Amino acid sequence: MDTITINPRDNVAVALRTKGVTFGHKIATQDIRAGAEIIKYGYPIGVATADIPAGAHVHSHNIKTRLQDEAAYTYAPALPDFKPRPPGQFMGFRRRNGTVGIRNEIWIIPTVGCVNPTGEAIAQASRGSLCGSIQGVYSFPHPFGCSQLGQDHENTKKILCGLARHPNAGGVLVLGLGCENNSIAEMQEMLGPVDETRIKFLNAQDHEDEIAEGVRLVAQIIAEIKGDARQCVPTAELIVGLKCGGSDGLSGITANPLVGAFTDRLVAEGGSAILTEVPEMFGAETILMSRCVNAGVFTKTVNLINGFKQYFIKNDQPIYENPSPGNKEGGISTLEDKALGCTQKAGEAPVVDVLSYGEILQEKGLNLLESPGNDLVASTALAASGAHLIFFTTGRGTPFGAPVPTVKISSNTQLYNKKRNWIDFDAEPLIHNTNREEIADAFYDYAIRLASGEAFTQTERNGIRDIAIFKTGVTL
Repeated sequence: MDTITINPRDNVAVALRTKGVTFGHKIATQDIRAGAEIIKYGYPIGVATADIPAGAHVHSHNIKTRLQDEAAYTYAPALPDFKPRPPGQFMGFRRRNGTVGIRNEIWIIPTVGCVNPTGEAIAQASRGSLCGSIQGVYSFPHPFGCSQLGQDHENTKKILCGLARHPNAGGVLVLGLGCENNSIAEMQEMLGPVDETRIKFLNAQDHEDEIAEGVRLVAQIIAEIKGDARQCVPTAELIVGLKCGGSDGLSGITANPLVGAFTDRLVAEGGSAILTEVPEMFGAETILMSRCVNAGVFTKTVNLINGFKQYFIKNDQPIYENPSPGNKEGGISTLEDKALGCTQKAGEAPVVDVLSYGEILQEKGLNLLESPGNDLVASTALAASGAHLIFFTTGRGTPFGAPVPTVKISSNTQLYNKKRNWIDFDAEPLIHNTNREEIADAFYDYAIRLASGEAFTQTERNGIRDIAIFKTGVTL
């Protein structure tokens, strides 16, 4: 098979073997006149800027986006016939507040970038004391928490509080300096009541030896959580984050549909998935809007899309400044091309809610989340909203890791074989194996083993845990 046509309505196919057209790039399957729509996935991904003969390469040199500024939308629900199915099970840590975690770790959350080295020193000094079911102690440095105003200040607080509440952390040390805008007092006010045996607070300026004091507090947390044990819980408790980066022409054919099949199964079992990267919904947003469960969720989705377009416009930037150079090299020509592939991670599930940046998931099912496309910013936002693990699909590869297990799913086998130290699962067999359900079942089983602590991601093995916080305004 030299090419694959995704949808019968398409007028382009994707190259699978290089014969004059690079792997993953598009080939015209018929003559396309200048100004005519280029159809892929059954939807327009742009218009031809010149006459394109059948068999010719279709890419950024002869196609342009159809995207414009804010748009008006009408709610035209086309909800899928989505039947529930009995939940599966995994082994998780049931917390006292009723939430469930898939790891039992200790997290150190700096309120401000000034104490980043202190947090890492406390984590390093405490690692030798870990015992029982505790799987690690991690500090999450960031550059914010002071000299911020307005929404940036709120964003920092919301993300850090979301991480402090995360059930993958059996215990948390909130580490402050003592004179920052994002003070421990402000964090405590946003957090509300907490289990004081598991969440500790430390102002570095209040102690002669702040590292020794931090190690002492972490030792108290270790004593409290070392006996925590996994127990059987339904998959209705599982929350996955959906993210992609460095896409190629196969991402929308292999890796993203594979994740979409998992999303549909998890949601049918009562679980939850969170789709983010709002700019990479541009061009596919009407598909998501048609799946909104009611007019209220539809309105929130419209505001999500148009609000992010206004963010671009306010900063005098084009809303279609995507895909990235790596995406284009991999065969993605326009933002619509990327969006129609990206949104397949959401499967066909109904959209039950839209979360603002930093908001924690409340409604079980498929949620949309306000966040940019930047890999680490979006993945951090997914974790702060409650995702236990993140499915990260890629055709290009990246070593980064979020605060929660970050599963790298390659769209092509070449990447999987080349970067085994980055990639966890290869999705290309979807186009070579006639039994697609068998591959989807294997991926589901792998995800359940991850959630149960029977398997670990490459980022976990490599010790990569990072956060990034969305910044939009003034720094003092």
